[in-house]
Amino acid sequence: MTERIPFNKPFIVGKELFYISQAVLEGQLAGNGAFTRRCEAWLERTTGAARVLLTTSCTAALEMAAMLCDVEEGDEVILPSFTFVSTANAFALRGARLRFVDIRPDTLNLDEEQLEAAIGPRTRGIVPVHYAGVGCAMDRILEIADHHDLWVVEDAAQAVNSNYRGRPLGTFGQLGCFSFHETKNFICGEGGALVVNDPAWIERAEILREKGTNRSQFLRGDVDKYSWVDVGSSYVPSELNAAFLYAQLEEAAEITHKRAAIFSRYRVGLAPLEEAGLATLPTVPVDTTCNGHMFYLIAESAVDRNRILHGLEKEGIQAVFHYVPLHSSPMGRAMGYAPDDLPVTEELAARLIRLPCYFELSADEQDRVIEAVLDLVEP
Repeated sequence: MTERIPFNKPFIVGKELFYISQAVLEGQLAGNGAFTRRCEAWLERTTGAARVLLTTSCTAALEMAAMLCDVEEGDEVILPSFTFVSTANAFALRGARLRFVDIRPDTLNLDEEQLEAAIGPRTRGIVPVHYAGVGCAMDRILEIADHHDLWVVEDAAQAVNSNYRGRPLGTFGQLGCFSFHETKNFICGEGGALVVNDPAWIERAEILREKGTNRSQFLRGDVDKYSWVDVGSSYVPSELNAAFLYAQLEEAAEITHKRAAIFSRYRVGLAPLEEAGLATLPTVPVDTTCNGHMFYLIAESAVDRNRILHGLEKEGIQAVFHYVPLHSSPMGRAMGYAPDDLPVTEELAARLIRLPCYFELSADEQDRVIEAVLDLVEP
């Protein structure tokens, strides 16, 4: 019997289990220990950010970002509808009105040319999402944000170790948010990070992460006791998660090389479909370096997409679609949106297929996926 190929598979690449045992033996599991500091130092060194704070998830990082931006009831925040619900929830929880804009048909990123029309008197910020690890047009987005005095928070959940014009994604806006969920390139089960690019925001970010207390300053000896000084929540991850993650970050070059090879093999193997006009493959602009987070194809129609997914399942291959656009969800409709408000988002979301893509995917397994897709798509 042919072994099933899953969409994703968590993996161990280095010293994950050794570091977890070391954390246990060192006697600190609650977070903000040696492995948390090592992860943060690695991320600061590789991104050049003023400060990186490890969090329990990218959702937590986004929620911290919304608090740091002082989002209030009635403020408007611009973001794509084609994203995970956490991008929207973080700002909706603060009372913001979500202003969804359409995506570009090439990268599936927020369409920067639609930003100006979406800006109103209550607009406070923009949340670009770097889909599949491919950077948004950050130069144009920052130009618009600066002109209208708006903050920018990058949802770079899928974009750790990706670059735009030679600069790491997550470092363009005032804040960036990373994910280390088990489906991402570097993993620890559940985890994330808040990238603080403006040094003036560091102290408050530390306070928000420590339940609204100045405990971080106390631990550094900056104050003689710590107390409740602001709002906040419990956003510090366990040292067990940090230990696992640090082992992955140590092998970041190997992981990224393997993901790039998987992405390239898919692109070469499935190129005949795009050449024949039977499917569209991912676009990576020349000014962007992609981390190989995901490989997808866009079928000719929603009917074709569902037929291909069903056919792959019969072959023992787990391929999946992606986001149900937020504007067309029950919450989106309750906000007054209709499905046809964002036609590009609606069309592409209905036609997209994500193929298996994980560190331990072998060349033989990948060839099996490619052959099955070619057989199902070609007329």
